[in-house]
Formats: sequence, C-alpha cells, structure tokens
Amino acid sequence: MEVNPNSPSNNSSVAPNALGNVQRPGEYLRQVRLNKKLELADVEQELNIPLKTLTALEQDDYKSLPQATFIKGYYRLYAKYLGVDATNIIQRFDDIYASETGVPPINGLNNSPIKIMGKLPGSNRDRNRKWLKRGLITLAVLVVLGLLVAMIQNWSSSSDDASVEPEAQESEVEVINMDSTTAVSGDQLKLEFSTPTSVHIVDATGKVLATGRQASTLNLSGESPFQIRLDDATAVTLTLNNENIALSPYTVNGKADFRLSR
Repeated sequence: MEVNPNSPSNNSSVAPNALGNVQRPGEYLRQVRLNKKLELADVEQELNIPLKTLTALEQDDYKSLPQATFIKGYYRLYAKYLGVDATNIIQRFDDIYASETGVPPINGLNNSPIKIMGKLPGSNRDRNRKWLKRGLITLAVLVVLGLLVAMIQNWSSSSDDASVEPEAQESEVEVINMDSTTAVSGDQLKLEFSTPTSVHIVDATGKVLATGRQASTLNLSGESPFQIRLDDATAVTLTLNNENIALSPYTVNGKADFRLSR
C-alpha cells in the first residue's frame, strides 16, 4: 500500500470532493488517484511524465522539481487526467511555494534555461511563408524553362539559316572541268546528278579535274586511277569510259570516297 508522508490520514478510502483548507496539492491528487484505484505507473504511461516527477508531485517535494511554472503545468495535467478542478490546486500551490522557497511562483520561469520559443510549427505565419517559398521556386523554374525554350528556338533558327546558306551560294562555287567540251586523250569520266552535291575528283597526275558543289552533268578526262569523293553518292550516276560504275560498294552513310581505275 502506498504511503504519503504529507497526509495526516492515509487510511481514507473516500475521495475528497475538494481540496481541504490545510491539504497540500500533491497529497490531494494522490488521494483522488488511490480512490480511483490507479497506480503511478498508469499515470506515467498516460501522461508521459517520469515516475520520479510524479512521486515528487504527490509528495509536494518542490526542491526535486523544475521551476514553478512547470510544476503548475504538471498539476494541471494531473488534475485533468483525474477529472478534478485544477484552480484551487494551483492557488494552494502558489501559497505553499512562496512560503517554502521565498520565490514568487510567477517569477519561477525567469531563471529557467527553458525559454518560450513562440508559435508551434503549423501556424498561419509558417504556412504562409511555406506557400511563398513554393511560389518563388515555381516562378524560378518557369523562368529557367522560358530561357531554355528561347535558346532552343535561337539554335533551331541558326541551324535553318546554315542549311539554307549553301543553296544561296551554289552558283558561286567553282567547278573545274578539265575536259570542257572537247575530248582529250585519256580515260573519260561522266557524272550525272539527280540533286546538287559536292564533288572532288583528282586524276593520277595530281590534277584536280572538278571540285565544289555541282548539279549539272560533268564530262571529265584524265589519267586513271582517279581519286573521287562524293558527299551524296545516291544522287550521282558515274561512268568510266562509257561503263557504268556501281557506287554502293564505296558508299558509307551516303558518302563515297574511293579510287577508281579502268
């Protein structure tokens, strides 16, 4: 059986209806708990208050407890748990605490290392700040995406301009035809084009027979073997001495670069 040294009578089985005129707060709460047949371990588990602290509360051992403000908080929790009014308990505690410690209970928090930190997380101010932060992040992401889109559009425009430019300069590219319109002794090359493409042809003597972008038929004469380079072999039909030459064996990724001899 539990014994409270502060209680003048420990054998009462009837719960007090109110705090007695000379009764101490802890003693009163202990009597209510015993009447409800509750153990301190039950209170500890329910209120999450250490057993040592609960024991000191029931014995009104204020020297073993924190500052007065926290003791009041413990008493309020304990009283609410037991279903009794905490008003008289707190008032009686203020009288006892001041007389026993010489410190007004209202000043109990001033010297405490624990300070009030303000509103708990989840207040309206915190929620507004969180939404503002999210809005700023979203705005920054949109700005970055806009800059990326603008860069891609500029790059695409530059690529289109670069692809069109050779067409505009096609007539300015020099094509060297060593044969012209008269036949010259040697091997005869004939190239016909379905679409304009760049060519470079050199004969065995090192003469450049044709170079540049060409769209019309070329008739060339020179000494074999010929070094031939075609940027688009699929657009070219080639004959050597009136014999058709298949370009597919020399074509890689549409381009052909090979030596041709009779």
